[in-house]
Amino acid sequence: MHLRTSAAALLLCILLLAGCGERVAPTVNHTGGEETTKTIADFGHTPAAYNLSTSVESVRSDPAFGEAGRLLFPVRESYWRGDRLGDLSFTWYSHVDPDETVAVLNDLRARADAGEPFFLDIYSEEERAADPAKADTGLFYFPGEPGRSFAICNPGGGFAYVAAIHDGFPHAYELSQLGYHGFALIYRPGWETAMEDLARAIDVVFGHADELGIDTACYSLWGGSAGARMAATLGTYGPAAFGYDLPRPGAAIMQYTGHREYSADDPPTYACVGTSDGIADWRVMRARLDAMERAGIPTEFHVYEGLPHGFGLGTGTVAEGWFDDAVAFWEAQMPT
Repeated sequence: MHLRTSAAALLLCILLLAGCGERVAPTVNHTGGEETTKTIADFGHTPAAYNLSTSVESVRSDPAFGEAGRLLFPVRESYWRGDRLGDLSFTWYSHVDPDETVAVLNDLRARADAGEPFFLDIYSEEERAADPAKADTGLFYFPGEPGRSFAICNPGGGFAYVAAIHDGFPHAYELSQLGYHGFALIYRPGWETAMEDLARAIDVVFGHADELGIDTACYSLWGGSAGARMAATLGTYGPAAFGYDLPRPGAAIMQYTGHREYSADDPPTYACVGTSDGIADWRVMRARLDAMERAGIPTEFHVYEGLPHGFGLGTGTVAEGWFDDAVAFWEAQMPT
């Protein structure tokens, strides 16, 4: 497993991770002068690479992302529509926010150009060669502040596809804006393979924690729909059930899923859903959290009138603000 940066910036990645103060990226003066340096802030003045009219194909094939570019959008293309960033729609999902899509992709592109790590492989080249499906996995990384905790955001998609661009990237990106390290998992669709990939992803983040400046205490797992089932199941059984000697998450943040199982060892859990969700019944979600609360597990539950399945961050809906509530719930579980 290794960090993925733009092909020309592997050395920059190493230097960026070396210190805990202001990150400095060396750049080569191609006019023949000596090597100079720029701070990451200098790259922030570069015009945005993408806008609502940008074609999806131009993003996927952007050399800045290398091979990881094809994983920015669902590999199984029959589950989504739209040729341009402003026109995307996804099976089972409502309220796709095109402005958030553009912001997320511009953030990833700017960091790729700056030589910052933006993607982590979760399987080795040998493992991917032995099982080609593992080539369609990885962690897109949205860095936080040194010494802060991390979250892995698990997109939904009914275990048929991975809707990360709407149901994973925005969450990880917004967490990074608050100083936390956000990861969005691209996993192999299918219950067993998705769980294997999530457990491996946790192990990979722990393995890179020192170089990325991550505090692994009280990490959280987030997910919507199928991704929420993944977060809940990992919380119930822990990474140890999948062969990794690692602690359970400090919190699980779940959106719109009818998952019922829990144990007395489950982490504190936040959940939200809409009353008009035709896939995940809000009553099932509330019943599970009520039972967990009776078992002594801290919980928080929100239901939003008239909202359907797959509202993501909920921007412009009655659920707007749920994300801040969920972050506050996670923070309440952190050691003081």
